[in-house]
Amino acid sequence: MTIRVLIADDQAMVRAGFTMILAAEDDIEVVAEAADGVQAVELAERHRPDVVLMDIRMPRLDGLEALRHLTRPGTVERPRVVVATTFDDDEYIHQALRDGASGFLVKDSGPALLVEAVRAAASGEALVSPSVTVRLLRSLGTAVTTRRAAHSALSARELDLVRLVARGLTNAEIAAKLSISVGTVKTHLGNVQTKLCARNRVQIAAWAWETGLVERQ
Repeated sequence: MTIRVLIADDQAMVRAGFTMILAAEDDIEVVAEAADGVQAVELAERHRPDVVLMDIRMPRLDGLEALRHLTRPGTVERPRVVVATTFDDDEYIHQALRDGASGFLVKDSGPALLVEAVRAAASGEALVSPSVTVRLLRSLGTAVTTRRAAHSALSARELDLVRLVARGLTNAEIAAKLSISVGTVKTHLGNVQTKLCARNRVQIAAWAWETGLVERQ
């Protein structure tokens, strides 16, 4: 199945570079490019992409506002949004997680990670790269919240799974660690999302770091 991608970035060179890399893949098609958040929302509604690569700092409407619009509850055929960021954008990460981002891509990560990010998001693997995402999520561990009581809503097996999600493991890696099938992992993830009112696995990971379920190293 071809993965349909919308690229939203105010830098023409970034859009051109992303497009060139993704267009070289047989299973990925870039259906549109947007130069700002307003265009991103309009083109996403018109083309219904599977994945949106969203810059944060854009004119007219920034990436966070566009993200909130695209992932708002009740939206039909919501795309998975991968936020294109840099490490000095850390102050935006928490808000992006809350607003339904499916992953993060550091702009200078290189072609291989860009392709991995798109394929991961399209398949529901919201954590793009452990080396990138865990570093970002770990920064949330300093803000321990009062939501620890929510731990009691999850079973021991679900807590084990959440810890592995927060460490950046994929469904296949979690299945191997827990000696269960990938299908069972997906079932557990669905149950955890319902119990935590989380939109995706990135929000599950953020919850784990915020509540201290996963300790900083």
